[in-house]
Amino acid sequence: MSEVEARGLEVRYGNFTALAELDLKVAPGQFLVLLGPSGCGKSTLLNAIAGLQDVTKGQVWIGGRNVTWAEPRDRGIAMVFQSYALYPKMTVRQNLSFGLKVAGLPAAEIDSRVSSAAETLQLGALLERRPAELSGGQRQRVAIGRVLVRKASVFLFDEPLSNLDAQLRVELRREIKRLHRHLGSTSIYVTHDQVEAMTLADNIAVMNKGRIEQLGTPEEIYGKPASRYVAGFVGSPAMNFIEGTLESTGGQPVFRWGGRGVPLSRYDMRNGTHADGRRVLLGLRPEHALLGDAAAAADFDENCTIDMVEKMGSDTLAWCASASGHQLSVRADADSGLREGDTIRVGLPASRLSLFDAATGERL
Repeated sequence: MSEVEARGLEVRYGNFTALAELDLKVAPGQFLVLLGPSGCGKSTLLNAIAGLQDVTKGQVWIGGRNVTWAEPRDRGIAMVFQSYALYPKMTVRQNLSFGLKVAGLPAAEIDSRVSSAAETLQLGALLERRPAELSGGQRQRVAIGRVLVRKASVFLFDEPLSNLDAQLRVELRREIKRLHRHLGSTSIYVTHDQVEAMTLADNIAVMNKGRIEQLGTPEEIYGKPASRYVAGFVGSPAMNFIEGTLESTGGQPVFRWGGRGVPLSRYDMRNGTHADGRRVLLGLRPEHALLGDAAAAADFDENCTIDMVEKMGSDTLAWCASASGHQLSVRADADSGLREGDTIRVGLPASRLSLFDAATGERL
């Protein structure tokens, strides 16, 4: 296990900044996920750590060594790419052992490593098959096994599941999670899929425009997003947002919009500060809304008319128009009986809300 650290890392292409003086530390044995949309800089950061991308400024440290200008083979890393990149004329066994043969390892050591990787990834029965005879999930397991045999101190994953169908992604997520627990290796994983991030990560770094918007556990990222960007990106469907002002009534903060007010005495305000008239965004995740009789226990509730219902199997998603003219999405049980055209009571519990500065997007 090795610590990975980026210190003031910057990558520029002419006038375009792909990474902007980024700092990041990954503890030994940690599984970190770099999460964000296309173009946010997550793959650029991974490639810079791997040595596949030259940096404009800053340093990369792995295992206590400054490897900023070291060749990829000298960094103690192993990388799994989006493409399987298997040798089509070689068997699984030959694909797994090829890199070790090139490195000049003894035959006995090669056989031992290949057998161990095959057992870990459940490839034992496939060792004599060629890639054309394998499913997509099996090919990706071989690609993972090819780096597993190297016994690297750091594993890097560049969207390895994006080419697979939904069921295979679930299966391979489980394989990767199990593999990490078995090896205890330091791992950095790039994805735009928030489900992958939430299920795999010890910590998530949500990236935007070459910067890390928030670094934290999945629970922190989801429960207390540091910015409107994070709140809107993480969660499906996205968090509901209502624009209004922050005011003080009797010494207590109140969110006001359209003549209505939500008392925020139970909201965990950062630093306990607020200012009258400040433009803010109130955020509520669909699953945190209280519906029907339960809404009476909320800090604020109002009537909403259901515009559309999506039955998701395990639950139901309803899109509603509130009496104050806002569109809200709410999540309910599969047997809730919600129907289009119904009027329901929707409650906003202050302890589940998020507040963001309307100008900066930062969490209050």
